[in-house]
Amino acid sequence: MSDQNQSEQSKSAQEQGDLDPYEINFLPQFEQGRGPHQPFVNEHGVVIGDHVYESENSPLVQWTENTDPFVMAGDKWVHPYKDIGFQTAENRNIFEKGIPPQGGTFMHPDKDVAYEYDLGQSDPGRAAIDKPKDEAEA
Repeated sequence: MSDQNQSEQSKSAQEQGDLDPYEINFLPQFEQGRGPHQPFVNEHGVVIGDHVYESENSPLVQWTENTDPFVMAGDKWVHPYKDIGFQTAENRNIFEKGIPPQGGTFMHPDKDVAYEYDLGQSDPGRAAIDKPKDEAEA
């Protein structure tokens, strides 16, 4: 089947609401050059996109203490349309609504990653409070 026929078949499935359980309605700008809609076999002989995660060729099934975790890294393990990660609110906002991610650089909900830098910078009183007790008494 040609890429154009696959693309037309995919669009008609989306229009009819026949999406895969892990698939979302991508905006057209996110479909360009994305890859195949159908499951594919990666370089390790594992079918990606069929939702059968215990393939006998998968390093996860053959894992030993000598397995390098890097073997499971990269796009070769992620289907371009059928990945559970697309179901997150942030990814749906990006790919279905075109809303870019919000938040600043190095944001984390419960960690102040700039804590060391901020000592004595923005709140002079904070530096005195955070000093070890023996330094504060000196």
